[in-house]
Amino acid sequence: MNQVILIGRLTRDPELRYIPNTGTPVGRFSLAVNREVKKEGQPDADFFNIVTWGKQAEHCGNYLKKGRLVAITGQLRNNNYTDKNNVKHYGIEVMASRIEFLEWDEKQSSGPNTSQTYSQNKQVEQNDMYGFQPIEGDDDIPF
Repeated sequence: MNQVILIGRLTRDPELRYIPNTGTPVGRFSLAVNREVKKEGQPDADFFNIVTWGKQAEHCGNYLKKGRLVAITGQLRNNNYTDKNNVKHYGIEVMASRIEFLEWDEKQSSGPNTSQTYSQNKQVEQNDMYGFQPIEGDDDIPF
């Protein structure tokens, strides 16, 4: 079984490219994932290269920025190759199958009316007690 779940912050803005012949979107970014605290009290992190494809790559390219918190589910892939000088290069990437945006910047709109919709939803949520509304009288309840 090859499955990875990571929660961390982007260390740079996502890079979005399109494969020339097919037009398939490919996104790449790196993720810093905190480790447990060291003895000296300083936090430590691991850094992973993330690759995503298709619509998910476009969404990441359009809506994610450096520093944003995300959760990623995917698989580890070897990225080993030998260059033209016969030098072996080793690397591991996470091929993301699912990305959840855990944090949004309310000051900047991440898409059409995103912050406005977020604010409206929060206001409605507070007014109607998280989707529940009071029932007036109990005579109309069918049970």
